[in-house]
Parts: sequence; structure tokens; C-alpha cells
Amino acid sequence: MKKQCISLVIVLFAITTFAQDIVKDKTIKYRRSSLHTMLIESGNFPNKDIVMKAYSDASFPSNYNEHTIEVKSFDPAQFAITDEDRNAAGVEKSELGDALSGALADVTGGIVDKDAKDMPVVLKKYIETNKIGNKLVAKWYGRNPATGAFNMNLIQERGQYDASQMQVSVAKGSAVGTAALGDAGEDLIQNTFVVFSRMNFVPNEIVAAAIRDAAKEAAAKNTSGFALTLMEKGIDAVYNKTKEGYSVWTTSYLYKLNWNDSIQSTFYNDMYFDSTSVDQKKKDLFENSNLFSLEYVGTEKSSSLVTFSLKKADKERTEEQVIQKSTVRNVDAVFAKLQKKYEIFKPKVPLYTGDPITAKIGMKEGLEGGEKFEVLEQVQDQATGKVTYKKVGTISVEKGKVWDNRFNLADEKPEEGKEVIDRTTFSGGSGYYPGMLIRQIKK
Repeated sequence: MKKQCISLVIVLFAITTFAQDIVKDKTIKYRRSSLHTMLIESGNFPNKDIVMKAYSDASFPSNYNEHTIEVKSFDPAQFAITDEDRNAAGVEKSELGDALSGALADVTGGIVDKDAKDMPVVLKKYIETNKIGNKLVAKWYGRNPATGAFNMNLIQERGQYDASQMQVSVAKGSAVGTAALGDAGEDLIQNTFVVFSRMNFVPNEIVAAAIRDAAKEAAAKNTSGFALTLMEKGIDAVYNKTKEGYSVWTTSYLYKLNWNDSIQSTFYNDMYFDSTSVDQKKKDLFENSNLFSLEYVGTEKSSSLVTFSLKKADKERTEEQVIQKSTVRNVDAVFAKLQKKYEIFKPKVPLYTGDPITAKIGMKEGLEGGEKFEVLEQVQDQATGKVTYKKVGTISVEKGKVWDNRFNLADEKPEEGKEVIDRTTFSGGSGYYPGMLIRQIKK
């Protein structure tokens, strides 16, 4: 009994020391989903250079591994689609619908995108033509483009696997069902995403004028005399309030790399070879293979109002700075929508402290207060390296204690007298410690 008590004390001391070390340097290692972002090039629109620069300069989403491949943008006009392409993708062409979309696009300055319905079809054609799936897999396995040889370095790093363990697993050739490789496929490669984003910058006056004219036309049909005059004055007042500035519009399309036991087995058996050998047949087979594909998950949209006179602070900044702030926040908002709507895209985030319960996540991820998160404990089998996640509790975001981690300009300072919050606080339960992971769940 005495030995058991001593052992328990040692274990508790080790856990406490580990947690304290994490708190000191905040470098918590955990397995994130991997992400590549791409820009769908758009036609000309006001301040396009500023908007595009703001997009390219924005920081990469911190809760994902940056899985960037060499292509970062493409022009959809280079991938014209046919009715045959639409039929293959299950998209029906409607002459009337296309005509209406075109008319609305003209009236609204591009807010209604007449090409929106076809964009998933265009993206499918682009992905297949440029073998984006092959490029993502090549990135995972550190493929040498000259020799075609692969390595396990990135998988070892992101999965925190023992190097010799991975070498043994790969060396078994056809026995790709070994725990380490199966775990890497399920927890790392399978969670690889691409987000394609299309942006536009639209003068609000165009939309406000269209709404004003339509409202006046409707009023004239149902009202007359003095009542009509009052109504028209009210309509003009709304127009004057809404015509200023611009709106940033972002539409993002989420895709996921298809990866399963069958694909993994074919890859290791027929295409994988390392730098110790040269296999031209396997090299050619990988480069010409259609095995690696992307699955369309869904689409989300976000818009941000850009004004230059409503806020005193914005009056003191350049037009470029105001556009930059609105653009970055708009992109963050559409990412937050994708994360909330699609379960597979929800990131895991490590707890920053256990008492109080805090995490480095906030308004940038769409938190307002009251959201619920499950708390997960990582459990790794020491013999196989396989990681599982055990739910150990549920916590809620405390209202009024949400970190505003949205993009701010360098010269912006917090309001005088207002508490500076640098993390989000949660309530619910105890015994949590830094390094545990949390993931948002539906209320």
C-alpha cells in the first residue's frame, strides 16, 4: 500500500511538472488538421490591389498545419466548362436562371455572382487537370520531384512518431495495416483540406441605389399624395445611410483529400520508394495516377462593410488600412463559418491553462460567449504510437471573457479603462490541465 501511494505521488508530481513546463513556454505539441489555401482570381474591381495584398499578407490560420503546395491561385477563366461537365457534376443549366443571374450581377455590381453555380464544377476540373491531390500527397511524403523518391520526415514530425518505428512500418511493404501507418493515415493525411476563396470589393452605392429605386417603384403603386412623399423621404434617408463605402465579399469552397486504407495500400505497394533506390516505373506511376482526389465538402460566404467616416478611429487611418482590416476580418469570418458548419473541419485547440480554464481561441473563430466545447485527452499507445482521444468533460465559453483575437492594425490600442483579455475563459468542471484539447460542439 505504501509503495502504491509513493507511485501515485510520483505520477501526480510528473503531471504537475509537465503542465507547469507547458505553461512556461506555451509550446504545446498536438496533431492538427493540415490546410492549403488558394485564391480564385477575380476580374477587376475597386481597390483590387489593396484587397489582394491584404489577403496574401494575412496570417495563416494558427489551428492548422500549413500544408502549402506550389500553386496558390488560379484563373477560373482558363477552365471553361461545358454542359457535359455540368451534367457529370449534377448541375443543371437554366437559361432563364442564367439570364436572371447575369442581370442581377450587373445591377448589384457583382454581389450576385452569375458564375457561382458553376464554380464547384470549375474547381473540380481545375483540381483534376492539375492533380492537386497528387501534389498534397507529395507534400506529405517529402517527394523529390527529380528522382520521385519519398520520405517520412514530415509525417514523423507532425505525428510525433519515432523515426525507427516508421521506417520499420514502411519496410514491411504490403503490411501497410501496421498501427503506425494506419494511425498516420487516419489522424494526419486523412485530415488534409484545401480552401479556395473568391473575393470581390463592391461599391455600396450601386446596391443601395438599386434597393432605393425598387422601393420607390413599389411605394408608387400602393401610395399617393402626401403619404407617398413621406415614404419617399424615408427611402432616401435609408439610401443616404447605406450608400457610403464598399463591401468586401468572400466565398470559400472547402475540399478534403480522399484517403483510406485502399488508397494507402496502393500508394505504399505500387508507388512508394525512398532515396536509397531509384524506381522509374513507380515514379511515372505516381505522376500519372488519378488515385488521389479531393472531395467537395461545402461552401460559405461572408461580407464586411467598409466605411471611412462612421468611426472616428477609421477617419485617422488611410483608406488602404481600413480596407486591409475589413478584408482580413472577412476572410477570418468565412473560415469560422466553415468550422462551425462542417464537423470534419473543426479544429482541436489546446487548453492554455487548467485553472482557470483558458484557451487561445476567440472572436476570430466566431466566439461570442455561451458556446460549448468538449474536452479531449490524448492517449497514445506506447507500443504502437497510435493516438486516440478520450472525452473527459464539457466546458462553456464565459460571456464577457472572450479574447478579441481578430486582426487589428498595428497602431490600434485597447479602449482606455477596459480590461485587456489575451485568452478566452471557460467554465465547467475541474482537473483539466494545459495540453488537453478542446473542440466545439453544437449547443
